[in-house]
Amino acid sequence: MHYEHGIKIAKVCPGSQAEKLGFLPGDLLLSVNSYKLRDPIDFLFHSSNNSLYIKIKRNGENINVQTVREESREFGIDFEPFKVLTCKNNCIFCFVKQLPKGLRRTLYIKDDDYRMSFLYGNYVTLTNLKDEDRRRIIEQRLSPLYISVHSTNRALRNKLLGNSKTPDILKELKYFTDNKIRFHTQIVVCPGYNDGKELSKTISDLHKFYPYVLSIAVVPVGLTLSQERSIRPVGEEEASDILNVIGYFQRRFKKKNGDPFVYGADELYIKAKIPFPALRDYRDFPQIENGVGMVPLFLNRAKNLKIPKSLPRNKRFLTFTGVSFYPFLKKFADRLFEKENLMIEVISVENTFFSPSITVAGLLTGTDVIRTLLDKIGTQEKLLVPDVVLKDGENMLLDDITLKDMEKTLGIPAKKIDPTPEGLIRGLQEVENEH
Repeated sequence: MHYEHGIKIAKVCPGSQAEKLGFLPGDLLLSVNSYKLRDPIDFLFHSSNNSLYIKIKRNGENINVQTVREESREFGIDFEPFKVLTCKNNCIFCFVKQLPKGLRRTLYIKDDDYRMSFLYGNYVTLTNLKDEDRRRIIEQRLSPLYISVHSTNRALRNKLLGNSKTPDILKELKYFTDNKIRFHTQIVVCPGYNDGKELSKTISDLHKFYPYVLSIAVVPVGLTLSQERSIRPVGEEEASDILNVIGYFQRRFKKKNGDPFVYGADELYIKAKIPFPALRDYRDFPQIENGVGMVPLFLNRAKNLKIPKSLPRNKRFLTFTGVSFYPFLKKFADRLFEKENLMIEVISVENTFFSPSITVAGLLTGTDVIRTLLDKIGTQEKLLVPDVVLKDGENMLLDDITLKDMEKTLGIPAKKIDPTPEGLIRGLQEVENEH
């Protein structure tokens, strides 16, 4: 939430320096060392000094706090959300615009905010930056950023973004690299638009900014049943062609810099029915939150996982995932049964709410999950729910169905788990410890 002056405290962490100094939820931080605060980034930047002079407002009264920063710990303040900068583009593949009506309001917010990019890794187009924003990025070293490029051909990028007035992305990137700002980039591939030669040109252009451009993720466009524009999904042959382009550049870049630099989303390998690259080729997994390397990492961890002897081997469990990840999770569950006698039934849930072509677990709704699982419930001890289907910090799916709703409808207790091999095993341990 944005205020004309200052940022509002949402939470003070117990035992923190902020608590010792008497800060309270609801306090409005006005300035640090005479610098006015616009958002949490300002606080992070200006509170890095040893000596702090902080002005706050509480119940209409101004209070001054002077202290020395304790370097060994976080200051201990969480702030209320700030008002995000929204997207002014009209992208031909915009997923938000494809959403059906009736979902929670926050899902329809199209953020395009460089602050969200720096803080949380959200991708931005840089089309709504003002000169003061650019200066701030440089002054406060807001790096790395995460930038949606899609194409370095300006006319084509304008078409993809549905905005004829976007700045030249190459000039924007040069400005940041000249000022030593680093960034990760993504290309959402729309067949017939920015694939083939255009994809090759974009990758080649972006590599010219290496090493300030840290990585490129190439991901297939996601389309729902509500898509009314002339875009087709990435099919098996197109996915294979895209991976051939990526592979060519990876070999070239590894030979030149020792860095693959450009990565294909897991979904491309699944669509093309091509084996994933070796785990070492993902280096430090710079784009894992973008669906790049998640499945290979899961498979590697599953292969090397040590299974505790204390797990409940006489009980049955149920879990689910999206269509694309189902074969991999099923194979892991089958191995757990064959080698460890752990009984976990894995169900594939088709996304009928958005589109069957949307195959990732993170976009499943409670409606589809319940519909699919309803006749699968038997003697299972518990339903293990991967937390990727839930809203951050809440036990609620995209269509506002909660875990409690699911438990009541399906007649089985539900437990949220981390969607990793370790998370699955940890979930079983916690269930066992409950008894």
